This record gives sequence, C-alpha cells and structure tokens, in this order.
Amino acid sequence: MGGALATGGPASLILGYLLQTCLIGMANNCVAEMVCFMPVPAAFIQHATRWVDPALGFMVGWNYYFYIALGIPFELVGTSLILGFWRDDIPVAAVICVLAAIYVFLNVFAVNWYGVSESWLTLGKLLLFVIVFLFTLITMSGGNPQRDAYGFRNWSPGAFLEYLNTGSLGKFQGFLSCWFQSAFVVVGPDYVSTMAGEAKNPRVSLKKAYKTMYARFAVFFVGSALCIGIVVRSNDPTLVGVLNGTESGAGTGAASPYVIAAKNMNIAVLPSIINALLLTSLVSAGNNFVFSATRGLYGMALNGQAPKFLQYTTQRGVPIYCLGFTMLFSAIAFLQLNDSSAKVYYWIVNCATAAGIINYIVMSITYVFFYRALKKQNIDRSTLPYRGWGQPYMSYVAIFMLSALLLCFGYQSFTPVWSIESFFIYYTFLLLGILTYTFWKVIHRTKFVKPEEADLIWAHPEVDAHEAFIAGEQEIGFWRETAAMVGIKKYRNRAEENI
Repeated sequence: MGGALATGGPASLILGYLLQTCLIGMANNCVAEMVCFMPVPAAFIQHATRWVDPALGFMVGWNYYFYIALGIPFELVGTSLILGFWRDDIPVAAVICVLAAIYVFLNVFAVNWYGVSESWLTLGKLLLFVIVFLFTLITMSGGNPQRDAYGFRNWSPGAFLEYLNTGSLGKFQGFLSCWFQSAFVVVGPDYVSTMAGEAKNPRVSLKKAYKTMYARFAVFFVGSALCIGIVVRSNDPTLVGVLNGTESGAGTGAASPYVIAAKNMNIAVLPSIINALLLTSLVSAGNNFVFSATRGLYGMALNGQAPKFLQYTTQRGVPIYCLGFTMLFSAIAFLQLNDSSAKVYYWIVNCATAAGIINYIVMSITYVFFYRALKKQNIDRSTLPYRGWGQPYMSYVAIFMLSALLLCFGYQSFTPVWSIESFFIYYTFLLLGILTYTFWKVIHRTKFVKPEEADLIWAHPEVDAHEAFIAGEQEIGFWRETAAMVGIKKYRNRAEENI
C-alpha cells in the first residue's frame, strides 16, 4: 500500500480500496449463492463449465491456476526480502528451498490438517492487524515518544495527489493507481470456492464464511488503507526514497509504511515485531496459494480439462501429482538471485492482478446464467441455502466495472509512447484467456448452455448424503482437532459407532 499512498494520496488510497472491496463484495454475493447451492471441488470453475460454456470453464480454470501458482514464487520472494530487513547476507536460495519444503509438508496432509495448520499461521496475521491498528490509534492520540497527538496531520500534503499529470487529470490518475493496486490485494471469495468440495459441512460452514467476507473486507482492507494514510505522509522522504530506489531498504521490510512510521517516532523495537509477524502472514498466504492451486488443477483434471494422471490422490485424498506440478512454480523465485528481482516482482504482481480480475468477471457472468437457469426451471431462490441480495443487478454492475478495470489496468503502456513490454506485462492474461477460450471452443465445438438444459442437480445427491453423515459426527473444537492432528487424542464418528 505504500506505493499507492505515494502516488495517489491518503484519500485516493481509501477510495480505491473501498471501490474494489465493493466490487469484490458483489462478486462474493454471486459466487456465495452458487457455491452454497452446489459445493463441489473447484466450484466456480465447474459451475462455469456446466452452466455457461465448457470453453469458459476451461479458460477460467487455467487462468485461475496460473494466477494462484504465480502467488507461490511471489510469497517466496517476499519472505526473503523481509528477512533482508535484519541481514544483507541472507542465503536467498536456502530460504526459498526451506519454505518450499514447508509448503509441501503442510499440503501433504488432508484438508483437516491443512485447516488446523492454516489456523495457526493465521493467528500471526490477525495479531499483526491488531498491532498495527492499535499502533495507529495510540500514536495518533499522542501515545508516542514525542507525545505528539498528530491525528490526521499526515494528510496535509493533500488528500489527493497528482500522478503523471497535473490538475484534475493527475489526481484522477493518482486514484486509478490506488484502485489498480487494490485489485491485487483485495481477494478472498475465490479461495473459499476452491475448497468448497472438501469442507466438512459445506452448506453451513461456507455460508458463514461468505457472510463474514464483507466484514473482513471492511476491517482488513479499507481499515488498513485508512491507517496507513494516518501514520505516514504520502511525501515522506524515506517512503518516496525507498520506493524510488534512492534510499536503502527498497524491496525489503524497511519499505513498510508502519516500519517507516515507527522509525520516524523513534520506536526501536516495533519494526522488528511488525516484520516478524509479516513473515507469518507471508507463509500463511503462500500456504493458501499452494493449497488452492493444487485443488484447482485437480478440479480441472476431474473435468477432463487437464491430463488424466493428475486425478490420482493419496489415501488421504491429497492430489499428490497436482501438488508436485504446482510446486514447480517455486523455481521462478530463484530469478531473484540476479539483479532483475525487482522486475520479476513487478511482472508477477501485474500478471496476477489481471488474472484475478478475470476470475471475478467469470464468477459474475456465471451467476447471470445460473440466475436465468433457476428462473427457467422454476426453482425458487428463497429455498437456496444462501440467497444473494440485489440480484441479478449486482452481477451486472460487477461485470461492467471489473471489465472496465481490466481494460484500463494497463493504460500506461499506451502513454506517453507505446511500450510493447509494458503491454504484455499488463495484458498477457487477457490475451491468454482469449486464446484458451477460443482453442477449447474450436476443438470441442462447445456451445453456450441453455437455461432449461443447465444441470442444477448433478452433485446434489452426494452433498445431501455427505451432510447426512456429518450430522452424526461428533462436534470438536479447534484445540481438540489440533490434538488429534499431532496424535495426542483421537475422536470418533458417532455414525460409524452405530454401524
């Protein structure tokens, strides 16, 4: 967020994140209704295949896979950069190898073990948010070594900054830079959808997860944008210098606005605490990427959209070949070993941003077809496990606004002069999506699914039987599940005991 603050200003930063959270909230409103209705592995990919067009399912499946898989080297590089905050002689290759091995270890277990390990990793992330929010509130109220109640004084350079141009156009471009940056950060519904088929009690747990998504967006994303604009000025010399490469610490934990703010206030220990907790956040995110990419690839294999051998799973249900193939993307992180690490980071961020936008556009398009199928087949939406609000109009707004975002995302490649390198950085995944969709449609001669022919039944019997079985399972909490994971205590299914 520091880069967006320096280009757009604090008000543009908040508005950019607020707009993006609203748009992803609309997409969440769409996908939640579909996934709770039909919770299958790689849900939104299978939904697009069966309810819209098999070619669209093929396209979004591979788009989502590469989007998530690129996040793995991103987090590996990010972890090594954070470690560089403490020492300059960190063996980057060793860090990448060790962390990749940890990801494999965590994902070799079934989803229950994954869930517990992820819960522990998430604790560090939550603690980080609590610390930075309290840091903002306390220091702005005068709780700092200078006893300076600075409030919103750091907005003084201007709530809206000019970027690339002057005047109103420059301020609008500053807002766009914040909006574009938020498109990479604001995520969530796609991860929940990926593990829908492996949730223990899908129609109950997924409904809760999707409902809490809106609060998470407001607190974590918009709240963080607000806090960053409070604690550091958008024209802070250290922030601008680090981002421009004229100050030491570029690309490391020293570039964090909170670290800069703590140093400005002479709070010595806080930067190390923030970066230590940020490490747990990065490990957690990388773990999520590995899990989601593996399950997404497995879902495509089940649909015949990826090689058949990828359908193989271990006795614990882990798609081991999918996991192995996914971990190959870790090798991209080794590009950091040369002097082009900043370019690699920049390339990953922009490609992943475009791919993420495409995912949410497809979710919204799929919902339009799903809504039409429900209406045509006389299925009352009030009977669904989750009923989205304001539909189908929310899906229309999401499609229009996210499509505009995708098309405008790389406008800088056209001005002031055409840059073919910049164009492909921004629009590679858009072009790849068009090519993969056209390829599958031409080869298999697919057609759009008619509303009356959409299969709204296919997985219902299995889901109903699974939930009936789960109803007899003993309820356990987080600590008991953790104990079971490490072999301290086991629990039994009451349904099995009655057999």
